[in-house]
Amino acid sequence: MIHTDISLILTLSLLIWGSPFVSKLLRMPTPPVEIILGAIVAYMGLVGHNQYFDIIAEVGFLYLMFLAGMEVDLKQITQSPKAIIRRSMLFLGLMAFFSVSSGIMFHLNTITIISMPLISIGILASLAKTYGKEQPWIKLAFIAGILGEIISIAILTIFDAASTTGVNMTLVMKVSYLTGFIAAVYLLYKLLRLLFWWMPELKKTLIPKLDTSDQDIRLSMALFFILIAVMLYLKLELALGAFIAGIAISAFFHHEKQLEAKISSLGFGFLVPLFFIHVGASFDLKSLTEEGVVTGALLITFLMILARVLAAVVLKQISGARDALLIALSLSMPLTLLVAVATIGYETKLLNMLSYYQLILASIFEILFSMLLIKWISIRWEKP
Repeated sequence: MIHTDISLILTLSLLIWGSPFVSKLLRMPTPPVEIILGAIVAYMGLVGHNQYFDIIAEVGFLYLMFLAGMEVDLKQITQSPKAIIRRSMLFLGLMAFFSVSSGIMFHLNTITIISMPLISIGILASLAKTYGKEQPWIKLAFIAGILGEIISIAILTIFDAASTTGVNMTLVMKVSYLTGFIAAVYLLYKLLRLLFWWMPELKKTLIPKLDTSDQDIRLSMALFFILIAVMLYLKLELALGAFIAGIAISAFFHHEKQLEAKISSLGFGFLVPLFFIHVGASFDLKSLTEEGVVTGALLITFLMILARVLAAVVLKQISGARDALLIALSLSMPLTLLVAVATIGYETKLLNMLSYYQLILASIFEILFSMLLIKWISIRWEKP
């Protein structure tokens, strides 16, 4: 047991340190490289099931959602022209329609069809770090992505409750809790904005300019874990709590650029890579030889990306063809939610082993194809 733990620690340490070098060598984005390396070392037996690895990977996932929330500029979204909000909602509606229609057309599993329209901006945080969050297509992707993420997490919460308890009063209660939580957060946001407007010095008290005790990090981490604890108590999706915690830091302390750099460095330098490695390690490479796994995953990947590209036509008038395509691709990587739905579906026997592996592999393919296409378009297709 001790030797296994030592092997795991050494392997993870080397992967965290070495994956950026492999990424540069292969000219690929770091997240998919970490997923591939995780799958390879798991196949070699260097990384196996370990409760501590599972826990820290879960923390890495939540921290990724926290970082995604920090990339959100609420002021920019609330002050966005109504035309952009309407176009974003239309994009999400068309994307869901195309996804579900194509899933039914190809007779895919019901759980697979439910998962296809999901939107997650966790990977978008990585793109913002790579390409710069001031890029117009990154800003627009966040607007559409945030709306889609909230809807997707609501769907995931309802699906989780329905699959474990069925359609009954428990499900109604969970939906009520979710609605009440979102309403309470919105009300609290309005109250805090008013409080900070009347007492601007309160911000300096919470995060002082001359900070010798890392009070900014302490406050951020406290808020991160408090909201996760609230979600645990309400038995709702933890990712939503982490996401809202990040939005809160961005909304009230966006002027503290040093704080954002500190939190981001910890995430992308340690916790987030562990999550990506864990995703890769959870996939059994031997399943690639099973009939239908690769072809099914490729079909799901193609349909999900195509649905978003077709829906992005409505964004063309706002941002141009190039940026509309980049937005579609950047929102084609709901890795975390796909893995969550696949896991819930498999554990509740609503998803067979074949469909489970197809969804997991599709989530990996989407990152590989989308990130490579984004990089190629950014280099080859100059914005006019």
